[in-house]
Amino acid sequence: MNEKKLALLSNVNMDFVVRQLQKSVKVYRTEGYGNELGIMMNQSSSYHAFGPDITFLVMDLMELIEHELDPAAAKQRVERWFAVVSDILEPNIIYYISDGYLWGPELEVLSDAGQKARLEHIWQDALEELSGKHSNVRIFPYRRMIEKLGEKNAFSMKMWYMGRILLSNEAQRTLGELILHWAEVEGRVSKKVLLLDLDNTLWGGLAGEKEHTPIQLSEEHVGLAYKNLQRVIWQMRKDGVLLGIVSKNNDADAMEIVTNHPHMVLRPEDFSARRINWSPKHENIREIAAELNLGEDSFVFWDDNPAERQLVKEMLPMVTVPEFPDRPEELAQAMGEIYRQYFAKAQVTEEDAARAAQYAANAERSHLAKTTGSFEEYLKELKMSAVRVNPKEHVERFCQLLNKTNQFNLTTRRYTQGQAAMLLEDNRKRIYMYQVSDRFGDNGIVVVIVVDCAGDIPMVEDFVMSCRVMGRNIEDALMTEVEADVRAGGYEYLRGKYIPTAKNTPVAGLYDRLGYKRVCEKQGEVEYELRLANTPGRMYYITIKQEGAE
Repeated sequence: MNEKKLALLSNVNMDFVVRQLQKSVKVYRTEGYGNELGIMMNQSSSYHAFGPDITFLVMDLMELIEHELDPAAAKQRVERWFAVVSDILEPNIIYYISDGYLWGPELEVLSDAGQKARLEHIWQDALEELSGKHSNVRIFPYRRMIEKLGEKNAFSMKMWYMGRILLSNEAQRTLGELILHWAEVEGRVSKKVLLLDLDNTLWGGLAGEKEHTPIQLSEEHVGLAYKNLQRVIWQMRKDGVLLGIVSKNNDADAMEIVTNHPHMVLRPEDFSARRINWSPKHENIREIAAELNLGEDSFVFWDDNPAERQLVKEMLPMVTVPEFPDRPEELAQAMGEIYRQYFAKAQVTEEDAARAAQYAANAERSHLAKTTGSFEEYLKELKMSAVRVNPKEHVERFCQLLNKTNQFNLTTRRYTQGQAAMLLEDNRKRIYMYQVSDRFGDNGIVVVIVVDCAGDIPMVEDFVMSCRVMGRNIEDALMTEVEADVRAGGYEYLRGKYIPTAKNTPVAGLYDRLGYKRVCEKQGEVEYELRLANTPGRMYYITIKQEGAE
């Protein structure tokens, strides 16, 4: 978790959870409870002196509305709380605010069965509005935790009467684990691709041998277990997980099922890559990694055959290979756990949701590259355009590109949410952020360049580009624009830096290729310089314009 500092604030007693968290991370320990807003408003409080990176606000809705079950009155209290929170949010802190779950003894005699849900919706609507306005506000899945435990296991009236401890011991332990999970998610690089076997994985039975082993995929019995698995995977794809098939089958037999079986949830267009053949699976995975231009550590491989799993583990140690459940009824739950461990993100951006379509378009680009006569002709035929966008309007994507990009990343500097916020407000920095599209579709926002102009000679501090648009000379065009902009600002030279890592070797010679001269080299770190009046000609075919320009 990179030593992130956490705070847990609540209107009920969370002292046990805080002590539990302190065994693993640095946690702010408040005096008492119920004054979460006062603590956050007071800039001289011990909370601000502690300086948390992430603050978890786990609120009991019944206490917050003061047991007022009239929706109009409850709405006033909820809106008042959110209005204060909205005013005191700090840009350098990430906030997780619990979604609403209403619980209390008086609900047992509530005659209106829908009133509880309406009260919870008041909180949920306000929370979603807040998170929509602030990129550093997340929704903490408190409600799901309660539902999984069940009210009888989650709440304890005895603990409540003894010390205002609302949750049972089991629920407090679960809450602590959930907080640690989301804190870990904030700092990790999620996996990108789920590679799937077919027979006895996505369905029961063997493709091409229906007479002997009928395909099990339906709305009942074992077939429903496989269909529910596919429903989970489809939702993962919707949230940005790329899907691929790696299966030993006759392609026609397998694709007949994927395309035409009435109970298939996943269809051909849901898969960004397919290898259905009799080749060794580790070789197929290598090919897919090259095709998608992703490192092998971006992949999770799921197969019912233990021999296949073991071979991939041995031949491709960077690929994650989870175990496969023993019984079909465990499939959907097992896949949910795979998502939680390897793919879950703090926020699913528009870029994430569009990723599968973008990689599908990449297949069309690859076909174009193979059918054109030359690389130059290929670039012309792509009809690329880049739009410079305002990074302050895309903070989440800004952080995502800087923190998750490994291959095309000249310095591999990482930023906390707070550091990124300060960077965007620093007038000495020139920040260039681009959205790229071509004849096959929108690639999304894929480039960030940060130039520090604090000294006599500006320095390119960060230059990152998504791997999905590498190999199109886009960097040549954008650096030419950056150089022209810096020169227009009155500067004569521009410098850049390359700091080698295990993964960014694809850009090791970028500045050399762009015509920069090496001026300094120390411990593998190389600094380059270009006299802007001598910017060399470069081959690229891309139109560049400002956001909103016609």
